[in-house]
Amino acid sequence: MTLSPQWLDELRSRTSLSTLIGRTVKIQKAGREYKACCPFHNEKTPSFTINDEKGFYHCFGCGAHGDAIRWMTDQRGLSFMDAVKDLAAEAQMEVPAPDPRAAQRQEARASLHDVMAAAQEWFVAQFNGIEGTKAREYLKNRGISDKTIREFGFGFAPDSRGRLKDALTSHGIDQLVEAGLLIKVDDRDPYDRFRGRLMIPIRDPRGRVIAFGGRILGDGEPKYLNSPDTPLFDKGRTLYNLDKASPASRQTGRILVVEGYMDAIALAQAGFEDVVAPLGTALTEHQIERIWKMVESPILCFDGDRAGQKAAMRGALRALPILRPAHSLNFISLPPGKDPDDLIRSEGPQAFAELINTPQMLGDKIWQVEFEAEPLGTPEAKAGLKKRLSDHVRDIGNSDIAQHYRQDFQERYDAAFFTKQNYGSQPRQFGRSQDRFASKYKSFKPMDDTKSVLIDGHDLRIAKAILGGLLRHPSQISKHFEELTILRLADSQMQSLLSELIGIAMRKEMLDMQGLLTILEQTDCYNVAKGLLRADALNFIFNRKLPDDAPSDVIERAQNDLAEAIKVITARPGLEAALAEATRRVQDNLDEESYAEQQRLRQAKQDFHERLVELTQIDDIA
Repeated sequence: MTLSPQWLDELRSRTSLSTLIGRTVKIQKAGREYKACCPFHNEKTPSFTINDEKGFYHCFGCGAHGDAIRWMTDQRGLSFMDAVKDLAAEAQMEVPAPDPRAAQRQEARASLHDVMAAAQEWFVAQFNGIEGTKAREYLKNRGISDKTIREFGFGFAPDSRGRLKDALTSHGIDQLVEAGLLIKVDDRDPYDRFRGRLMIPIRDPRGRVIAFGGRILGDGEPKYLNSPDTPLFDKGRTLYNLDKASPASRQTGRILVVEGYMDAIALAQAGFEDVVAPLGTALTEHQIERIWKMVESPILCFDGDRAGQKAAMRGALRALPILRPAHSLNFISLPPGKDPDDLIRSEGPQAFAELINTPQMLGDKIWQVEFEAEPLGTPEAKAGLKKRLSDHVRDIGNSDIAQHYRQDFQERYDAAFFTKQNYGSQPRQFGRSQDRFASKYKSFKPMDDTKSVLIDGHDLRIAKAILGGLLRHPSQISKHFEELTILRLADSQMQSLLSELIGIAMRKEMLDMQGLLTILEQTDCYNVAKGLLRADALNFIFNRKLPDDAPSDVIERAQNDLAEAIKVITARPGLEAALAEATRRVQDNLDEESYAEQQRLRQAKQDFHERLVELTQIDDIA
């Protein structure tokens, strides 16, 4: 049959996986997913989850994983084509007519999978043998545990031009060449591609080996050698560790992207299992799109050196043409001279966790890189910065997003060169700032309390932090009904959670965090809430897990900061609208009064920004 990937994707999208599985297995709703006792192994506590949105099931007990077709073949015992035909009939789709050539290609791919599985088995055997001593010592010196070695399937390729070829001759020389395991040049005898290297298998989302990466153990170049593109492997579309990171991401609500295999392996061993890596190239548009299917804002983690920052910028620029609403990239920069493995070994996993809890957004990264690209002491250099930023905005495919970036960069540019800077000029004085800003919050709040305030862009990230704070301090929800009820969050999941929190607080006067989570567990918002508690959106004190014996002044400080953050995002859209109107008046009628009003509003916006910066400075809290 000519079953194209597009046709199979359409079949899966028309099939309700929970309904299909629910016919033979008792399932129950659990947030946005369903859970059940796994039908593939005996268990008393449910560890089998079904995700209709993503179209797959997964058992965290035995590892069973698949889509609707896999369910029909593994649980019902049907052949692949019988499973497809049954699902197609129910979905009212017509199965394409037979195509002998497609069948031949499918058979060839299946055979190549056998070849790669045999090669992986052979590499592992060499790793565990006498010749693998150096490879084992290398991993030991890097702190890689025996458990991690087994889970990631490390192997070893002896320094020989024909050992692998001789071991796998039964699969046929042509297939070994097609699988990328042998190199054939002109009329010469094919020889082993990987020689004297630590072998790292690269798997597809189903966990099948489709390629290899080899790290040289002695001197020589290249340091890393990947399989070439084959019928099984396209390096521009493949992400290393996706098979393990995908189920982990459903628990954390995030995806981390690092530069290479060893970074991904080191992070996974340290407990950050939701990590992937490109394969020797800059992150491609196909890889970004693949990640966006799992999370809306993956976090790109790059080394702090110059090469790492260039890689980060390449990823940012690749994303601009394909940006779409609610989808973006976040970034963290590691300390200079350190990769993730170095940081974790020297400072522990918590040091890395702190970095990913406060990532840099896409617009911030582009501004930082361009602002620091060259000295800006002359008008020509400043104009060059403005042109580079404008060029980036022109690359954005979505016109609405481009307009927001254009305005954001213009405001940053104006703040940098045309308004007085006061960053760090005054020490932070807790307890007084709220009074100092009270009149400004009030002046920009909608006059009509029934009018909603749309929260998007950067403020949406702050809103996520506020939701996390409300989860940790449920008593504050009812105290801020007035502000919270007029908020409308651009993220539908966050808006649903906000509505649930308001509704629960209206029904329950006395509530603690655990009681709140118990109620949320019966809703579709539970996983979103847990994700906010696991990964703080911003470094506010009210997002921190305070100890049970925290001093009363610390708790009061957290609740006061939470109250002020709510007031800031409630008032800021009104400020933005007032500033836009003032700017329009200046452009239409450049008089002194209009210009003064515009500058006053710009300063007010700067004050709001500085106040938020102050609220995140919590190093002095014990």
